[in-house]
Amino acid sequence: MAPDHSAESIPSRYEPATSDPPLYRKWETAGVFGAAPEASRRASGPRDPFVIVMPPPNVTGVLHMGHGLNNAVQDVLIRWRRMSGDAALWVPGTDHAGIATQNVVERELARRGKTRQDLGREAFVEEVKEFVAEKGGVILSQLRAIGASCDWSRAAYTFSPELSRAVREIFVRWYEDGLIYRGHRVIHWCPRCLTALSDEEAEHHDAQGNLYHVRYRVAGDPSRAIVVATTRPETMFGDVAIAVHPEDDRYAGFVGARVVNPANGVELTVIADSYVDRTFGTGALKITPAHDANDFDVGRRHDLPMPLVMTPEGNMAEYANAAGRVPPEYRGMDRADARKKVVKALEAAGALVKVEQHAHAVRRCYRCNTIVEPRLSEQWFVKMAPLAAPALQAVKDGRVRILPERWEAVYVNWMENIRDWNISRQIWWGHRIPVFYCKSPTPGCPPHFAHRDDHPRCPGCGGPARQDDDVLDTWFSSQLWPFSTLGWPDATPDLDAFYPTDVLVTAPEILFFWVARMIMSGMYVTRPDKRGSFVPAVPAASGPDGVAPFHTVYLHGTARDAQHRRMSKSLGNGIDPLDVVERFGADALRWTVIAGMGLGSDLLLDHENIEQSFATGRNFATKLWNIGRFLLLQAGTEPVRALRDMNNDDLRPADHWILARLDAAIARADSSLGPARPPGDGAWPEAERHAGLRLDEYAEAARAFVWTELADWYLEHAKTRLAPGHPQRDVARAVLVHAFDRALRLIHPIMPFVTEALWARLPERGMDGSGFLATAAWPVRSGQSQEDDGRGFDIARATITAVREIRNEYVVPAGETVRVAAATSSPSHAAAVAAESAFITRMAKCSLVPQGDIPHGGAARKLVANDFEVIVSLAGVVDLSRERGKIATELEGLTKQLAALRGRLANEKFTGKAPAAVVEAERAKEREWAERAGQLAAKLAALATQ
Repeated sequence: MAPDHSAESIPSRYEPATSDPPLYRKWETAGVFGAAPEASRRASGPRDPFVIVMPPPNVTGVLHMGHGLNNAVQDVLIRWRRMSGDAALWVPGTDHAGIATQNVVERELARRGKTRQDLGREAFVEEVKEFVAEKGGVILSQLRAIGASCDWSRAAYTFSPELSRAVREIFVRWYEDGLIYRGHRVIHWCPRCLTALSDEEAEHHDAQGNLYHVRYRVAGDPSRAIVVATTRPETMFGDVAIAVHPEDDRYAGFVGARVVNPANGVELTVIADSYVDRTFGTGALKITPAHDANDFDVGRRHDLPMPLVMTPEGNMAEYANAAGRVPPEYRGMDRADARKKVVKALEAAGALVKVEQHAHAVRRCYRCNTIVEPRLSEQWFVKMAPLAAPALQAVKDGRVRILPERWEAVYVNWMENIRDWNISRQIWWGHRIPVFYCKSPTPGCPPHFAHRDDHPRCPGCGGPARQDDDVLDTWFSSQLWPFSTLGWPDATPDLDAFYPTDVLVTAPEILFFWVARMIMSGMYVTRPDKRGSFVPAVPAASGPDGVAPFHTVYLHGTARDAQHRRMSKSLGNGIDPLDVVERFGADALRWTVIAGMGLGSDLLLDHENIEQSFATGRNFATKLWNIGRFLLLQAGTEPVRALRDMNNDDLRPADHWILARLDAAIARADSSLGPARPPGDGAWPEAERHAGLRLDEYAEAARAFVWTELADWYLEHAKTRLAPGHPQRDVARAVLVHAFDRALRLIHPIMPFVTEALWARLPERGMDGSGFLATAAWPVRSGQSQEDDGRGFDIARATITAVREIRNEYVVPAGETVRVAAATSSPSHAAAVAAESAFITRMAKCSLVPQGDIPHGGAARKLVANDFEVIVSLAGVVDLSRERGKIATELEGLTKQLAALRGRLANEKFTGKAPAAVVEAERAKEREWAERAGQLAAKLAALATQ
């Protein structure tokens, strides 16, 4: 049976818990969220493509407020462009999340008393796969609850066979191009996760530590010594030299000398190197090449040994190349305990000169928060400079814009100083590096080779080969997301139709982890000499350096609590979006996120008062439902005349006014959201480079129209005209339904559920032939009514507002009717008041009388326009004597304060000696007080008894 959409059937309250899920299923069943490649103009279809790829959440993750924020923004944009007629595609998916997922499974094994080593590599990988199959993908179903309109048929997974093939393809191409190499470097090492980390994964955290000043005495002459300042005395066992600046006269006599390391008695040479900062500490540095990246560079320049003195787990150890350096009592000791023991030993030996408090940045693992250890290791790297150059130029010349614009400078600085990317990880879960080594190498066998197949033969001897044990950094696969999800490396119809994508919505903290790398890899695979059979259908944006994967990067703010702390599980200050959805509905969540977060600003929510945090969104959804319910009950469900078929002479000033305000709201929404893409798929013009995507401004434009202009004014005006038998009923119904229809369309991208439920009940819904609001046309300005056409209604509104302000100012009881006169010399103003007298008297609780009927005393006045004043008689309504006394007392006090202030400003000693800002603030105060005193005097005069 078809649902009953009659006005009488509309519930008094909207219940999202029972209404939203079935509505979402209807959208899915009807294929509302799908986008066929043949619809794209790039594939000779009728519509412009608009594509967003979802930042893939961890496959075993669950929805948190950051996801809610990020995906609400994406959904607003995709719904807007779908309604605008684009072939809108939002590609969802998940990331295999190497380190994170492995850590979760290892914790599960530990609860069973096992380790991954107990299982072995193959069995452990199968264990993880089973865990992912059981727990994975939950977050995608949770995204449905907040209304995410993704094309779920395209849900991708970075570890799927299809995307794994893309990973191998790009690796092999880069390897063959000489962009991937294996080398010894000091890398960031996590002793907890037992893997290397990239620069971006080893996050900086401010910390308060100590700076230890240690005395290194000259060998054979203990009367002479160099004092070195270090924050990490436990690494002294790995010292191989002391470095000073070659132009530092303090140490000129020490260069070439030998000094004794007080931690282990090993003699070190004093060397000169311009890397040394003469102003830091004592100007002398200990050089520990295996445990500091900068020391590693110094060590290579001076051909120094590089002994490792710490195990991968962060315990002190003596390796073969560090013989005699780590005393037995330290071996096996944790690095933190070793630091304490070394400091005590130095103090006992008289080698510790002093200890200073020192604020510095400490790197921590982005996954487990363990302090990262710099460690010399052999790893796989990508040469980034050749890849970064075109990606840097794409932002500089406007082919890619970054919003907010302040992040462009950050991006440029990072790309100009980019370091090679350590891509190998010493874990088991992830894409295994497709590099192979001959099992029985001969002189003709290569040291290693990359291959697209799982079991290649050695190209030198044809014998069997073994694969490298390491896996790739998780970001290596996710950097391919904008094109691997569309079928690359094959030249698929999806790739032809939907690459490049349009907007990338993410958080600033992964601008380098992910965004920059997507731009680099996307441009590489679309270079004319690298793209193979895939030729992007966007010649305006292409060139010898390739096509960027998107033209806009939107970096949204962070969800924070009332104390401005980032929401996190460890702090216990998070908000579960699903809890919000259950209690208040998805629309309340979405509205709060979009309306409460300006471009580049954070979203502040109180986890201790969730109801208050989401009250605005909940209240607006309720208001919208109440407006719709009242409208439908008043207007009925019989057919409505199309506004375009109506004669303008049939429209009253109020009709013209609301239609003009609708056009203004649409214009403001369009300018706040757009432009959707650069002209001709080329570079952004300077005037548009930082325009649009002000989602909070778009939200306010829609809210102000429907709540204030439509509900508070026009709907109130139309009430009498909607009565059965009224000669203007058809006109009022047509205008009201048209305006509300367009308002629902404007609001739909933010609040899809309640708007769809209301729109389905409108008379003659979908006059454009659409069955769902989700696919109905985005509203366009009609131009049918101009501001001047509704000027008379504006005068009526201004009159009502003036009377209400006077009533409020003088605390006129709500039930009292006041006498009001409209004093004007303008015939048009007088005519407007006369024409809308019934509306004015009803809305302002007043009676309109000639000006002569208002007593000269005991009246309040308010200027509405240059030649239009509203006069309200207060006689018999308020206690005039009491009001005059209150005003006189306030005026007397203000006059005294103003006199004192003016005296201070006339004093040259004050104005000459006080800071300019203080003087200007006092002058501003004087102007404000003087204006207020004038207003009080005028009020007192108006209330004076004549």
